[in-house]
Formats: sequence, C-alpha cells, structure tokens
Amino acid sequence: MGDPGKGWIRHFEGLQSLSEEMQAELIKGSKVVSVPSGTQVFEPGQPADNLLLLLEGTVRVHQKSDTGREVLLYRVHAGESCVLTTACMLACENYSADGLAESDVSAVAIPRATFDALAARSDVFRNFIFTAYSRRITALFTLIDDIVFRRLDVRLAGRLLELAGAGDVVQATHQMLATELGTAREVISRTLAEFQRRGWVEQSRGELRLVGRGGLERLARSAGEW
Repeated sequence: MGDPGKGWIRHFEGLQSLSEEMQAELIKGSKVVSVPSGTQVFEPGQPADNLLLLLEGTVRVHQKSDTGREVLLYRVHAGESCVLTTACMLACENYSADGLAESDVSAVAIPRATFDALAARSDVFRNFIFTAYSRRITALFTLIDDIVFRRLDVRLAGRLLELAGAGDVVQATHQMLATELGTAREVISRTLAEFQRRGWVEQSRGELRLVGRGGLERLARSAGEW
C-alpha cells in the first residue's frame, strides 16, 4: 500500500474530466492498496468505509442464502468500481454480500470523507459514480431475468461456450458453475450428465471438454442468447 500517483486517474475514463483541483483532492485523499488472491475484501455486516476502484485483478461479489447456496452477482474488473460499495456508502448501510479477490488485486481506496466531499461538490464525480451504478443495476436485472425466466440448460450451454472461448476445455467444478448460474450443484450435475449423454461434453475432475460444440451452440441460440 502507498500513496497513489496521478497516473492512476487515466485508468478511469469518467474521472479524467475532473478539474485539476478536484484531481489533486482525490489523489491526496486516496491511497493504493494491494490484496492477494483469495482475500475476503468485504462481508455481510461490515461497514463500507472505502470505495475501491480496481487497477488490476478481479473481485467476485456473491451472496449466500441461509442454506449456504451461493449466487454470483457480478465481478469487478480493472477500470471498474463496486456498485454494492457505492450503494452502501450512499445509504450509510453495511454490506449485504461477500466480495472475494479472485486474483491478486491492486485498487485505489477512496475513503468516505473524500467520497462524500467530491460527490457533494463535483458533477463529474457524481456522474462517474451514478453511470457505473446504472450499468451494474441493469446487469443485475438481467441476471434476475435469467435466473427466473430462462431455462437452465440454455444458460449453461451459453456459459460453457463463453468459458471455453476459442478452445474446447473449461476448467470449472460443478459447484463453480452452480454459483455462476444461481442454482444448485445437483441441478448442474444432472444437466451436464444430459449434455454428456448427447455427446456434447466429456467430464473429468474439475474439467469439462466440449466435444459437441455444435449441439451446445444450437441449444444456446434457441433462447436468443448466442
């Protein structure tokens, strides 16, 4: 951890229009922090004291039910901020979900005092905050729509194709896929067994090989997702 240099502002397009005075205030009131992969960045009940702007790495934000089931809400990547942190800071509420560093993370931490001062005085800073907030809320509504209204087999086919990219191997456990898609591990296992029966995938421990990519693509396209 250390004092940020002025260069980090260029990573966030919405902040580049800040006046020199506001940029200097933001830099002076912030700090760069680093956390290793696997670190719990925040958890339910914890106060939101700093807005994190990611410079490097990925933070996974997920929610757990009383039964222990996890649902992936979103990921924060380099060049982005965490909408849940923004919401908690604006409403002076504690976190209601978990944030986990999926890789080594470097971020700019903007403490509440600096956040409040700039949000009150700078249109540019407010626009930066609420533009990111609006985009993420839209994505969360899409997630809710997927979970409630779209068939799991269609969503799983699309997600496997996304994870495989141009290749044919997906490094993921059934539990990881269940968390990604907001369902139970057993449901993923049954669906993958059906995919295997159809000759679309081959399964091994922690790995899936797409051997019938055409079938998965046809299924994913059947709901207009692919």
